[in-house]
Amino acid sequence: MTANPSCDRRSLLDAAGIDKDALAAHLGLPRPLRKSQLALDYGLAFERKVTAQAGAPLVPLLRQALGLTPSEVSYEDVNSVGSDDDKSPLPLRHARTRSRILSAARRRSAPRTLLDHPVLRLTVAGHQAYLEPDVIAFHRDGVFHVVEIKSFPVIHGQPDPIKATAALTQAAAYVLALRELLADRGLPPERVSDTVILVNPRNFTRHPTATPFSAHKQIKNLSRHLGRLRRLPELLDKLPPNTTFDLAPGPDQRPTRPRRELAAALATVPPNYTPGCRHHCDLAFHCRTEARNQGTTAALGTAVHDDLAGIDTIATALALTDGHLHPSRGQKDLTQALRHAQRIHADLQTDTA
Repeated sequence: MTANPSCDRRSLLDAAGIDKDALAAHLGLPRPLRKSQLALDYGLAFERKVTAQAGAPLVPLLRQALGLTPSEVSYEDVNSVGSDDDKSPLPLRHARTRSRILSAARRRSAPRTLLDHPVLRLTVAGHQAYLEPDVIAFHRDGVFHVVEIKSFPVIHGQPDPIKATAALTQAAAYVLALRELLADRGLPPERVSDTVILVNPRNFTRHPTATPFSAHKQIKNLSRHLGRLRRLPELLDKLPPNTTFDLAPGPDQRPTRPRRELAAALATVPPNYTPGCRHHCDLAFHCRTEARNQGTTAALGTAVHDDLAGIDTIATALALTDGHLHPSRGQKDLTQALRHAQRIHADLQTDTA
């Protein structure tokens, strides 16, 4: 949801609780591209390094990033709440997180509050969804900041823009969840800052560095998408009668529904495919095939699609490039972007062949 909030197909499937993995398996699709176990282990090791000794390595980084003067910081690992025998640890951890956040907001506890492994809740399509970030909420002068620990490096002060945007989009969900928590108790939601602190390895070392980023755009986009989920009847009204994504399992629980019929049902809900979908969505390769067959510029990547705003198909872009179509007044400045799109399209065709 956070990676591609404009996808109506994913919105509808998520809100309905459809098993995307089961759909993909029945359609014979390859699995999304996943991080290697080595990368996951590295990320976990970096997180533990930053939060070791009650967050001692993190405190000076936050003081520098937020311009703080030395002061006492209270730290709690919410992951320690409950025991291994608890059947429902998430509600327990959420209750402790809520208690600590509200206590700090009402100034009943230490002014600096670090919460490791908190559990938050966010209303999604009318339902409460638990969020388990490795995020740390930091309370400073009556305002909360979300801190995200990521293992991709910041090289000479600049992180990878795609990875940084994804991290900020993820953090936007936590900001909204914290604001929802405060608003439910009659406290001003704006006390949760739009500024997110990303903690990453510095250059090619494992030494952490903290950088503040504005997540205003990501928060706004995600808020709009959550608002659209609350208006799910509008999406449902666009579906043909009796549309269903049921796999019709047989006595052995194996799907019996014809694949063509299932694909036709999916086609009734428009996707918003981008190449990044391959990293997180089970249906990415199905949607990619649709985008290629339809010849949409989205299949060439988000950057190209944005550069060619107003030109939705590859055929139109190529026709403008080779002179078969004359650009309109608003398209005359797109020559460079069109040539770039043509090169990407040629590479894509070569890869497919």
